[in-house]
Amino acid sequence: MSDILIRNMNYMIPDDPDRSTYRFIIVSAKRARQLQSGARSYLPTTSRKPTVTSMEEVRRGLIKYTDLNQTPAIEAPAATE
Repeated sequence: MSDILIRNMNYMIPDDPDRSTYRFIIVSAKRARQLQSGARSYLPTTSRKPTVTSMEEVRRGLIKYTDLNQTPAIEAPAATE
């Protein structure tokens, strides 16, 4: 059981409250596309593969993201008479 937990910790975003592996994959893939398009890496790396670099950047919490599917709680305005 602990092997599964340790293995999953490698594929989590540090500040993600849901600890979603799928979110890690999506954020890493989008960052890899940015790197392929010419964006500069936040880390000095010897890897030439953008996927490896993007996964390490996300794992360290260097990439910020917003989840557009989660809507913030909207307070209803107070009724005036």
